[in-house]
Amino acid sequence: MGTCFTYMKMQKELLKNESGDGDQQEAEPKKMTIQVSRVQTPMRIDRYLAQQVENATRNKVQEAIEELRVLVNGNPVKSNYRIKSCDLIQITFLRPPAPELAPEDIPIAILYEDEDLLVVNKAPGMVVHPAFGNWTGTLANAILHHLGKDADELDRSGLRPGIVHRLDKDTSGLIIIAKNPTALHRLATQFARRQVEKVYKAIAWGVPAPPSGTIKTNIGRSRKNRKVMANFPFEGLEGKHAITDFEVAENLRYFSLVSVTLHTGRTHQIRVHLQHIGHPILGDETYGGSAPRTLPFSRSEQFTKNLLEMMPRQALHAETLRFRQPTSGELLSFTAPLPDDMQATIARIRSVLAGNSDV
Repeated sequence: MGTCFTYMKMQKELLKNESGDGDQQEAEPKKMTIQVSRVQTPMRIDRYLAQQVENATRNKVQEAIEELRVLVNGNPVKSNYRIKSCDLIQITFLRPPAPELAPEDIPIAILYEDEDLLVVNKAPGMVVHPAFGNWTGTLANAILHHLGKDADELDRSGLRPGIVHRLDKDTSGLIIIAKNPTALHRLATQFARRQVEKVYKAIAWGVPAPPSGTIKTNIGRSRKNRKVMANFPFEGLEGKHAITDFEVAENLRYFSLVSVTLHTGRTHQIRVHLQHIGHPILGDETYGGSAPRTLPFSRSEQFTKNLLEMMPRQALHAETLRFRQPTSGELLSFTAPLPDDMQATIARIRSVLAGNSDV
């Protein structure tokens, strides 16, 4: 029991920090208010709320009651409180109640599989694990279907079976899935100790000068908007240390293909750091990369508008992963080619700037 708890705790802590880039934000607490009907038959409040709140279980309701997150007429109650007609119930869920995670037959690109793990090339647009607004159609649902009975070993309570690290919905590329608790623990340890090499490719606005360097800031939630991350001084107390190496892989005159290596794994780290140096990622709506720009040539605004239509997401791809096989210790290395949308966008930039096609 203790070991299982340790694995679960490690995975949860890792996923809070090991977002690499753009990994899904944690859901905000969900507050609900329910007015009991005038003709309601008296019953225990935990039973009543389990019936009234979609996807809620009696255990989750009881947990909320114990943590004083359920108020009746403004006052906390116990689970055996019997509701009365016209009672006003307020309940706060730390995360929205979720349906049971179920297998779904969803195609996924598996680059490697052994007895301990899978390496998947995640397509852009696929959510990694269920969350509020995306309960189905996720990589986690696809993994359960692929593993079949072997998935019974994995903990589903957090809706993240075997998921060691994450990628944002609109970030494509490599992600590791553990197939058993031991592999999950050992892989999580490698990530926690920064023993996993992660290299991304991004199409950025402009060309960084100098063309390579290291970005060091603290990253934390914005003071203005908790759903957005922000940079803070590296030596300050706000946020957590974030370190990113970058190098221009291809100079595209008004854009650049940038190779990025993470030394830490803060939420949206690459996106926030490239914005910090004045070169946000093309198509990144959250961090300044999604508006057309005027460049120093004719019809450039139309050109950038067309590019953004080709790339309606952040142009970010998890290209390379290197880590140790959790049982044998063998060094494994994987590379996923740029997805079609990024390749097409780069080809378009090259062609227009070379004068081979209209904007």
